[in-house]
Amino acid sequence: MGNTSSWDFTMANYGDVWACMVQIGLLLLCLMIGNILRRVIPWFRKALVPSALLGGALLLVVDVICEQFNFKLVDNRLMQVITYHCLAIGFAAMSLKTEKSTHKTNRAQVLEFGALQGGTYMLQAFVGLGITLILFLLTQYGDNVISYISGLILPLAFGQGPGNALSWDINFTNTPATQFAGNGSFGLSLASIGFVVASVFGVLYINIHKKRGTLRVRETSSAKGFIDHTNPNGNEIPDNESVDKFTIQLGFVALAYALAFGFMYLLGIISDFTNSIAWGFNFLWASLFAMLIKFVVKRLRKSKVMKRDHINNYQMDRISGFAFDLMIVAGVAAIEINDIKNYILPIILLSLIGTVVTYIYIRLVAKHCFKGFEHEFFLMSFGTLTGTASNGMILMKEIDPSLRTPTSSLYILSNFPAMIMIAPLLFLLGFAGQSLMNAVIAFAIFFVLWFVYTIYLFRRKIFKKRYKDMPVVAWEEAEEE
Repeated sequence: MGNTSSWDFTMANYGDVWACMVQIGLLLLCLMIGNILRRVIPWFRKALVPSALLGGALLLVVDVICEQFNFKLVDNRLMQVITYHCLAIGFAAMSLKTEKSTHKTNRAQVLEFGALQGGTYMLQAFVGLGITLILFLLTQYGDNVISYISGLILPLAFGQGPGNALSWDINFTNTPATQFAGNGSFGLSLASIGFVVASVFGVLYINIHKKRGTLRVRETSSAKGFIDHTNPNGNEIPDNESVDKFTIQLGFVALAYALAFGFMYLLGIISDFTNSIAWGFNFLWASLFAMLIKFVVKRLRKSKVMKRDHINNYQMDRISGFAFDLMIVAGVAAIEINDIKNYILPIILLSLIGTVVTYIYIRLVAKHCFKGFEHEFFLMSFGTLTGTASNGMILMKEIDPSLRTPTSSLYILSNFPAMIMIAPLLFLLGFAGQSLMNAVIAFAIFFVLWFVYTIYLFRRKIFKKRYKDMPVVAWEEAEEE
C-alpha cells in the first residue's frame, strides 16, 4: 500500500482539530463563571449586570495577564468571527418567531415606538459624529489624529450591540479615507460600556423613582396552569420524531442564514457599492429571509400542505438567547487593549454624552406619548437602545414581572416600522466613511431625520389647535375582578 495521510487528531494538528473547540470551551466556561459571580456577589445581581458581560470581562482580564508572560490565550480574530455570526443567528431566530401581541395596542403608539427607536438612533448618530468631527478638526495636525468617522459607531454599539459595532469598526478600519484604526476593539469597547450603562442606569432609575414614590412594582398575576413550552397549542411536531424538534429549529435558522449568505454574495459581485453594504448587514439580511421563511411556512400551513406547526417560539428564544450570550462574551474577550489606547478620549466622551442624550430623549418621549406606563416604556427602551432587547426586557420586568402593561406587545409590533425608520442610518454608513465631506452631509441628514421623527412624536404638543379635540392615548390597568 502507498503512503497514507498523516492526518490525525493529536496535538500535532492542534490548529485544525482543537483550536476552535478550545476557544468555544473558554467562552462557555467563562459564561458559567460569570453566572456564578452574579449569583455570589450581590451587587452584580442587584445591578442586573449580564452574566455574559462578566464572563467576557473575566476572559479579557485573564488574556491580558497571560500576555504579560508571552502567552496568547484568546484568539481575537476567531472571537470577532463568532461575534459577527452570532449577531445574525440571534436575529434570524428572533425573526422566525410567530409571537403575537398579548394586549390591545393602539396603532399610533406602535408607530410612536418605532419613531422613538428611529429618533434615538439618529440622535446618537449625529451627536456621536459631531463629537468626533470636532475632535478630528482639533487633532488633525497632531501625532494622534482622531478619526472623524469613529463617532458613527455609537448608535451601532449602543443600539445594536457588539456584532454590528464590530462589523462597521472593521469596515471603517479598512477604508483609508477614514484614518481609523479601531480594528474592531473600538466598537466592542463602546458596546461593552453600553451594557453597563443599560444595567446600572436602569437600576438607579428604578431605585430613585421608588424612593420618590413615583413608581410602583405591578403585582404578579396568578398562575394560569402549566404551559408546555415545547408544544403550547398541541399542533406542533412531537418530540419523539426521528429528528429532534430542536434540530428542526436550528435547520430553519441555518436556512435563513444560508439564503442571506447567497444574497450577500450576489450583492458582492454586482458592484463596489453593493459589496460595501452587503457584508456589514448580515443580521438584517438574515432577519429578512427569516421573515420570508416564516411567511412561506404560514402559507403552507393554511393550505394544509404542512399538517403541523414546525416553528416553536420557546426554542427559538433559546437559540437567540444562546447566540446573544455567546456574542457578548466573545465580543468583550475580542477587545485588544493596544488598539484602543489612542481612542480613550473619544470612547469616554461618546459614552458619557451618548448616555445623557439618550436618557433625556427617551424620558421626554415616555412622559409625553406613553402615559400610564411611562416607567415600563422608559426601562424597555433605554435598556434596548444602550444594551440589547434582553437588557430592556429584564429592566422592564423588574417593575412589571407579569407583563401587565402593553410595553412588550408594542415592542414586538413596532419592529417593522422601527426597521424602516432606522434604515437611512444603516445605508449611509458606507457613504459617510468615504470622505470628510460625506461625513458632514451624513451628519446633516441624521439631524434632519431626528428632527422629523421628534416633530411626529411631539405633534400633539406642537400642533395644539389641530389636536385639541383628540385625547392623548393613555393606558390604564384594568381593575381585577
